Amino acid sequence: MFVPLKGSWALVFGVSSGMGKETARALAAAGCNIIGVHFDLAEGRQRAQEYAESLGELGVEAHFFNRNVAAEQARAELVPVIRDLTSGAGTRVVLHSVAYGTLTSLLPAPGGQEGEAPEVTPRQLTMTVDVMGHSLVYWMQDLVRAELLPRGAKVFAMTSAGGTRVLPGYAPVSAAKATLEAHVRDLAVELAPRGVAVNAIRAGTAVTPALRKIPGSDKLIAHCREINPGGRLTRPEDVAEAIVTLSSSDSAWLTGNVIGVDGGEALVV
Repeated sequence: MFVPLKGSWALVFGVSSGMGKETARALAAAGCNIIGVHFDLAEGRQRAQEYAESLGELGVEAHFFNRNVAAEQARAELVPVIRDLTSGAGTRVVLHSVAYGTLTSLLPAPGGQEGEAPEVTPRQLTMTVDVMGHSLVYWMQDLVRAELLPRGAKVFAMTSAGGTRVLPGYAPVSAAKATLEAHVRDLAVELAPRGVAVNAIRAGTAVTPALRKIPGSDKLIAHCREINPGGRLTRPEDVAEAIVTLSSSDSAWLTGNVIGVDGGEALVV
């Protein structure tokens, strides 16, 4: 059975860019109020605020906060805000779409080749996995503790094919995505008695700011455009539509999965 999203609330991490941005738009169009968290510098902050205002024009509330999603202080500040904004009802939808980490190799280049990116440092690796992987757990802990994750809620975490494949320069993020998927499985089991579904969304190759930062992204884009059975690349709108559809269901039985939204790309890569 499908339940309208109108009047409910969504918490979107990574709301100012890519999948998070487009999903917030689609949820707002369906009548869902948006609490967005992003991490941007001055110019990006202004664009994010303008975007929040544009969502408000759709007839919903949209409140954006510029915070480090993995920081304990951010959770301490925002959880009470979420309680107040939702009048204690909590969030019907949570989307973890965080792209903030180090793109480099695990090991030094053979023979110290010039022009090669340096190997990842312990600090970079820890930060990448913490922000892109562990932060999902931190937020689930605090939302559950505050009783802001009601029965019927849907939690989504954006992963990628890079979590199970090797891409040059992607190793730290690959580790973070593998970690994220492991957390999705365990959270799905632990939240099942509460009637909350948790799934990872594996988007196909889509031209986003995050993808553009990956070394060799132009070749990857051209290759995936050529082989995708649908004849094109994945678009953020495809992911947004899938999340809105899944969020509109009152079933908690679809949980603990990695759901491909890629037009069949993963089947032919």
